[in-house]
Amino acid sequence: MFAGLSAFPLTPMDERGIDEAAFVRLVARLAEASVDSIGALGSTGNYAYLQREERSRVARLAVSAAGGTPVMVGVGAVRTKHVLELAEDAQDAGAAALLLAPVSYQPLHADEVFDLYAEVDRHVSVPLCVYDNLGTTRFAFSDELYLDVARLAHVQAIKTPAPPTGEAATRIPQLRELIGADAVVGVSGDSLAAASLLAGARTWFSVIGGLLPEAALAITRAAQAGDAEQANEASDRLNGFWALFKTYGSLRVVATAAAELGLTQEVNMPRPLRPLDGPGRHRLEQVLATVRVP
Repeated sequence: MFAGLSAFPLTPMDERGIDEAAFVRLVARLAEASVDSIGALGSTGNYAYLQREERSRVARLAVSAAGGTPVMVGVGAVRTKHVLELAEDAQDAGAAALLLAPVSYQPLHADEVFDLYAEVDRHVSVPLCVYDNLGTTRFAFSDELYLDVARLAHVQAIKTPAPPTGEAATRIPQLRELIGADAVVGVSGDSLAAASLLAGARTWFSVIGGLLPEAALAITRAAQAGDAEQANEASDRLNGFWALFKTYGSLRVVATAAAELGLTQEVNMPRPLRPLDGPGRHRLEQVLATVRVP
């Protein structure tokens, strides 16, 4: 489950609801491209903007459309009670794993985060992936907390922000040694993923993989083969996206790109989020013109 490319698709929606047909197409594209796993209802999947019933429906659609490709489903929520409900729904839908971020309105303490994972661990029967995303949760994991949660029975992976390229060769082996056999070390942060994969990260949890799976697979497979030159060249071909991600945020970029490519309707994010316009949209159009999309 936790190896190679885990592609995270957009959950397209407007104020009337989820565009189920477009979501199914996006997931099916990933399965057809032979990604290693699919991450439904991650940050790119707009999980925080959906109600329980909507999230349950998306989980079922994802598992069905994936056609046997393992699907990991995000179950993050502000209250532990709601996380447990979402975990139950995702397992009932056939999720192969669960992705859990320590979401909160009040800033969390380390012991509270550990208690969250421990409580969920006691109630689930499928693998659990720890989601470290400081940018959205405002919670910073320590190495000590990584070690503690990795020892929980169902925690099999940690999704950690990719370190800067120059630090990956040191940081990724350090994390792997710290966590040992308790869990797999995987990374997010698309622009830095190549270096981390080359340094030994087992999984790339990828935003761009949910939109351009072939391009992300080119990076992943080269890194898995130990071909640094090819992996870095494949990543460099997406530099236009990396620059846009840094300026506008990856969600807005991939959502706007999905509409530009005709994969979704023009409106595909919940309000108050807005797609790129003006110079940002123009730059995205230029970037898309250089990328081959099957």
